[in-house]
Amino acid sequence: MKRDGHIHSPYCPHGSSDSFIQYVEKAISYHFTDITFTEHAPLPKNFVDPTPQQDSGMHPNHLMPYFEELQHLKKQYAQDIRIRIGLEVDYIIGFEQETRQFLDTYGHFLDDAILSVHFLQWQDTYTCIDFSPENFIDFSKKVGSVEQTYNLYYDTVLQSITADLGPYKPKRIGHPSLIHKFQLAHGEKINDAVRIQEILTVMKQTGYELDLNSAGLSKQYCQEPYPPLSFIAYCQAIELPYVFGSDAHTVDDLHQHYHILYHHK
Repeated sequence: MKRDGHIHSPYCPHGSSDSFIQYVEKAISYHFTDITFTEHAPLPKNFVDPTPQQDSGMHPNHLMPYFEELQHLKKQYAQDIRIRIGLEVDYIIGFEQETRQFLDTYGHFLDDAILSVHFLQWQDTYTCIDFSPENFIDFSKKVGSVEQTYNLYYDTVLQSITADLGPYKPKRIGHPSLIHKFQLAHGEKINDAVRIQEILTVMKQTGYELDLNSAGLSKQYCQEPYPPLSFIAYCQAIELPYVFGSDAHTVDDLHQHYHILYHHK
C-alpha cells in the first residue's frame, strides 16, 4: 500500500481551488493506492479564529457538500484508488465539549481523521502558532521564552491525546512538532527531543498513530518534516504506527518529499 493520509482540498479557505479530480488523478499517476482528504473541520461556533482572515477552518455550510462530493468520487474511482473521507480536527483547549458534539454529529461520515494542534491558549487569549514568524515571536515574548512556548505546545498535544472526544475521536495525531515551523526564524536551538519522544511514547501507549508529515521540509524557516527524520527510527523501535502525510494544500504539493521520508523507512 502506498498511502498519503493528509491532503487538503478546494474546500480549504486558505488553500487553493485545485479540484478533487486533479488530486486524485495525480495520486493515481504516482502509483498511490490509498489517499485521505483531511480538510480542516469547521472550528467550534464559540471560538474566535485569531488569524487575520479567520480562514483556519471550513465553513460549516460546506461540510455536507464536501462529504457528498467525496462519496461520489470514492465510487467513481473505486477500481483505481482507495479514497478515504477525512477531516483534520483542531484540538483547542476549552472547546472539548463542542468538538465532541461535532464529532458525535458528523463522525459517522468519516473513514479517517487527524487531530491537530494549531491554536495555543495563553491566559485568556488564543494564537495560531503556525501563522507567521512574527506572530510566533510575539507570542513567545508573552509566554516568556521560545522554550516555554515549545513546552506549551507539547503540553497541549499531550492533552489532545488524552482528551475524551467521544467514539469518533480521530486516531491519528497531526504534525506533533509543528512548533518547529519557525525554528530558523527565531534562531534558538531548543533541545526538545525528550518532549517529542514523550509524545510518541504516549501515542503508542494509548493506541494512536502518527501523522508523519512532510510539509515542514518545504517551509522556509523549518526545513525538516514533523517530527524530524531522526524520530522515524524511534517510531519503528517502539512500533508506533505512522502514516505519511504530505499536508498538500495544492496539487503541486501532493506527495511532497515522500521519497525522503521513505528512504528512512
